[in-house]
Amino acid sequence: MGNAPNGLLGGTRHFQRPTWKERQLLDLVDGLSGTTIVRRGGLEIVVDLCELGSGPTVLVLHGVEGVAADREFLKALAADFSVLAPSHPGFGLSPRPDWLDSVDDIAYSYLDWLEQRRIQDLAVVGLQFGAWLAAEIAVRNVGLISRLVLVDPIGIKLGAPTEREIADVFAISRAELASRMHSADGHEADLSELPIEDVMHIARNEEALALFGWEPYLHNPKLHRWLHRISPPSLVLWGEGDGITSQQYARGFADLIPDARFQAVPAAGHAAQVDQPERVADLIRQFIAAGRGTAAGSRQ
Repeated sequence: MGNAPNGLLGGTRHFQRPTWKERQLLDLVDGLSGTTIVRRGGLEIVVDLCELGSGPTVLVLHGVEGVAADREFLKALAADFSVLAPSHPGFGLSPRPDWLDSVDDIAYSYLDWLEQRRIQDLAVVGLQFGAWLAAEIAVRNVGLISRLVLVDPIGIKLGAPTEREIADVFAISRAELASRMHSADGHEADLSELPIEDVMHIARNEEALALFGWEPYLHNPKLHRWLHRISPPSLVLWGEGDGITSQQYARGFADLIPDARFQAVPAAGHAAQVDQPERVADLIRQFIAAGRGTAAGSRQ
């Protein structure tokens, strides 16, 4: 495939994969340096896991920008919680087995890991692409999660087949993408000025997003039919400046989850946890601390 100067992965919905030599610039984790989340027969899945803080456990599932982009948010959460923030297979420094090529595969991998760990009172926070992943996990094991938070979620289709509900991040320029992702300036990186390792991190994350979300575009056509299975109290947060999905889309997502409420986050774009790390962490802290009756209150 050819590439072009614009777009998340090179423009006009085409991208060029890094060469084998380029991939070697990133020192991916292995069974010794990483965390093995699945080991069964000849099957092994290893991830790069960031662990912070102490207290009740919160699993944070990152978006396309990766764990590193969420560092201020993770630090804020870690003031009160034991935070587990893995890089998904194919993202960051986590290797991806050749056969692992769907969001379903990632969801089942994390389910195996979480079921083995038997974490009590587990809260799951999904961020953008990670919110899609969190929802896929939640519909598969309804007793695993005590609280679910979805921040600017994607992953479902609400409107007509031809209706664009999620901006085409593979076709717009990097400048436009940054303005849609974030509410303030300063998030558009000049790739020519970044260290090559940082560029390869960005390229690897974006390549992974294309692999998992190219077709159907960033959603599971069947997921919306199964969101009713999500039983824990849930919170859907949406940045008021989100240029990737609309408030109607985020509210529609919340409406399909029985015990969910919606809340908008001012001065935040699609990556609300990056734009407002303290505010988003505080909303999550309050939500987790609240009893089921409070968490299931009226939609805002």
